[in-house]
Amino acid sequence: MLAERLAKRMRHLAKWARKQQIGCFRLYERDIPDFPVVIDWYADLEGADIARDGDAVAWFHDRTRDETLDATIAYRRAAEAAICAGLRIDPERLFTKHRGRQRDGAGGREQYERLGSRGVVKLVAEHGSRFEVNLSDYVDVGLFLDHRPTRRAVRERAAGKRVLNLFGYTGAFTVHARAGGATRTTTIDMSRTYLEWFERNLAHNGMTATDAHVTVHADCLQWLADGPGPGEAYDLVICDPPTFSNSKRMRADSFAIERDYPELLADLAPFVAPGGEVFFSTNARRFDLDAERVPRGFGVHEISHRSIPEDVRNKRIHRCWRLAEGWASRAKNDRTT
Repeated sequence: MLAERLAKRMRHLAKWARKQQIGCFRLYERDIPDFPVVIDWYADLEGADIARDGDAVAWFHDRTRDETLDATIAYRRAAEAAICAGLRIDPERLFTKHRGRQRDGAGGREQYERLGSRGVVKLVAEHGSRFEVNLSDYVDVGLFLDHRPTRRAVRERAAGKRVLNLFGYTGAFTVHARAGGATRTTTIDMSRTYLEWFERNLAHNGMTATDAHVTVHADCLQWLADGPGPGEAYDLVICDPPTFSNSKRMRADSFAIERDYPELLADLAPFVAPGGEVFFSTNARRFDLDAERVPRGFGVHEISHRSIPEDVRNKRIHRCWRLAEGWASRAKNDRTT
């Protein structure tokens, strides 16, 4: 059943992806109860055949029915064989990972845990830009597919704008903003690894860091708490913080989005230029944004139903809001994102 499902999805999505100008997409998302796997496909859009020239990444989730190690191994082998058969790929082109409830000592998930050092890297295309993905070495490959529509929205809104990308990861939002004509960008992350990855993404798109387009190695929470410098204001802010972090490099002992988002938004507000807007998102499953705890003067409009792409089956994979200064009175009539 899994092989047949994948073959059918590939026939549909390969055509759709070429029309959408994207080379990576979600093929399968726990569609069949016996196979709780998430499978993404990564291909170069310029390749001869998207359906044949890509690689698959499969994230295996725990199955409660597998009560022994032998049963788990047998299931994994059968699923991997079915994936290769359905997609007509050799086993070397399938990269498997585990997405369980593994947690660190303080109870927080390791968001970007490193798994190895094989260095299987390729370039993929998305709406006219190219991004480097690492298929082998991390739990996540460097490009979150569920935020593709929001990245496109940023690109379409960026012309002439000053853009701030907080918790920038590998900088895909910034690349799209610059491709869309942003006049100034600031990208912040506390990982040198991901900022170096971002610099490579810039290079893949013929871009470099300049006085107007800067990269900052810092804890975003501390950077925001320090407040804006003279004349430092942004028209467009992207804020997609981790659900939880207890990194020793952060100013606080820990950060939890459900607990700390009011302080985060309060520190962010002074950086927003008059008439500016914020794209705020989270993948915390139990999160609910209370408009009464958003800084005064900002209208709140949830856009989750438009920010999740059609190839992603889980419509609760994230939630996303637009916060805009002086926007409360017209939020209900907005249809521009």
